[in-house]
Amino acid sequence: MADFDEALTAFAAEVGSEGPVCVRGGRTRWSLGGDMAPGTREVAAPAGIVAFEPAEMTVRVRAGTPVTELHEALAGSGQRTALPERPGGTVGGALMAGESSIARLGLGPVRDGLLQARYVCADGRIASGGAGTVKNVSGFDLCRLLVGSLGTLGLVGEVLLRTMPVGEVERWVHVPGAAPDPARSCHTAASLLWDGTDLWAFLSGYGVDVDEDLSRLAELSSGPPEDVDGPPDLPPHRWSCTPSEAASFGSGNGAAGRFVAEVGVGVVHASEPQPARPVEPGVGELNRRFKERFDPAGRLNPGRDPLRKP
Repeated sequence: MADFDEALTAFAAEVGSEGPVCVRGGRTRWSLGGDMAPGTREVAAPAGIVAFEPAEMTVRVRAGTPVTELHEALAGSGQRTALPERPGGTVGGALMAGESSIARLGLGPVRDGLLQARYVCADGRIASGGAGTVKNVSGFDLCRLLVGSLGTLGLVGEVLLRTMPVGEVERWVHVPGAAPDPARSCHTAASLLWDGTDLWAFLSGYGVDVDEDLSRLAELSSGPPEDVDGPPDLPPHRWSCTPSEAASFGSGNGAAGRFVAEVGVGVVHASEPQPARPVEPGVGELNRRFKERFDPAGRLNPGRDPLRKP
């Protein structure tokens, strides 16, 4: 542990090597994957920004850091990460849930923004996966495996994230009556949301390009695009589907209730939960083998199952 800083070694010491244990973040995603097993000890991941390299477009940050605080610190250099912002949501929580930003269409999936992870193994040791630059990664990129694992393979204490520039101009607009597919021709659209009738677009880029895309959206709309403060209220349940299914979600998906689809992404926010889907035997077996190899005693986040995530 001599190569790791004091905050990370203290976190590993708190996790220890025996007994069921889980990491407590902002509890904004606490219900994902099932209930925690009774008697599980809770620990808190360290917080704080370790190093920000604006020229390299990377930031090293501890897992317990709220995403909003991280983005406030990066904003001074005109940068952000692909992590989603939730009130109280932490860096580690977003990565372990595998939840991408509402602007995933422009920012990319959260998994692609993770370059390196330092985490505590089931035996209490600190391990590191990934590297400072993508070209230094050879073979399987271990740190990406942790994303979406709900902390069942390792307890993340610190990560190195890719940053990206904030657009010169950023605007949320409501576009009444617009169809989703033609709107994908907008080059600055970092998010396109569709509720079966209307479209909401988050445009981010140079001012001249944003203006050009606003003109495109006006041609698709039954009324002029209107500036709004942000996306519409999103229903609580997340459905996973293909991008083409999301773009035609209003047809034959009445079981979802009210919905808002993320166009081009494959995520639909619905008022009703997505029906359970059987896990393919090969996927279930692969998941079991990974869990057995990383946590043979089953002490990390017991009761959680990443395959039960919506």
